[in-house]
Amino acid sequence: MSAARSNTHAQAVDAAIELFTRKGYEQTTVEDIADAAQISRATFFRRFRSKEDVVFADHELLLDAVVVLLGETRPAARGVTPEELENVDPYVEVCKAARLVFDHHVGQRETSVARHRLLQDVPALRDRELVTTHRYERAFTSYLRDTLPADTRHSTASVAFAASVVAVHNAILRRWLRDPDQDLRPELEEAFADLRRAARNPAGPTAEPTTASTSPAPARTAGAESRVGTVGTEITAGEADRAAPAAAGTAPTRRVVVTVLDGDADPDEVAQAVRDALGA
Repeated sequence: MSAARSNTHAQAVDAAIELFTRKGYEQTTVEDIADAAQISRATFFRRFRSKEDVVFADHELLLDAVVVLLGETRPAARGVTPEELENVDPYVEVCKAARLVFDHHVGQRETSVARHRLLQDVPALRDRELVTTHRYERAFTSYLRDTLPADTRHSTASVAFAASVVAVHNAILRRWLRDPDQDLRPELEEAFADLRRAARNPAGPTAEPTTASTSPAPARTAGAESRVGTVGTEITAGEADRAAPAAAGTAPTRRVVVTVLDGDADPDEVAQAVRDALGA
């Protein structure tokens, strides 16, 4: 993505949010946004399909960045040796990508907070945000299915972990949006570490490897509704396919988690619900 296009996206997002806030969503036209962003109407429709899309235009670029980041550690990545891939932890890489999204919001504080407030008043934008959220989650799930060991990549583990990361991200982001002066990144990292521990050992807690890092940073199991965008108004975990019970006298190899959380659940409650459901 060129710098010029990135700048155009940023200008259009800021212009649209400012106009929607000041004039009202229904009263603002595409022409209003194009004029404020200093682009032609034709350029607007070449880059954005609608008024809803332009509000989340920055996420189009961000999703591209997430896909590129995850692609660097996919098995087919160019320039990556098999030895290097052996040292890749797919769960850590997904958390890095999720924190990239969180950092994006923190890095453009005024736009993020204004968009959060706007979403409370415009149902159409909340619906569009949900679409954006599912795209992040699909990217995480696809990556995990490419990189996890063969015995787990096509199981519910990929879906469940991607969904859990989304829900934790949303819960902490929502708290930050309500009070952007607070630094919630340490809590984000701790919650992600809890999810990784549960994913690595569903039968019980294990120590988080001290070498794992999630330096650059969204949970819903199959059927859940969660958001990685500016705000998630509801986080639920739907039911996934259940694993077959273990034979008598043998320990189960995998468990499927079903848990439900209120929309205002904080990250500690999200992580604890996952641990409780796993019996961790």
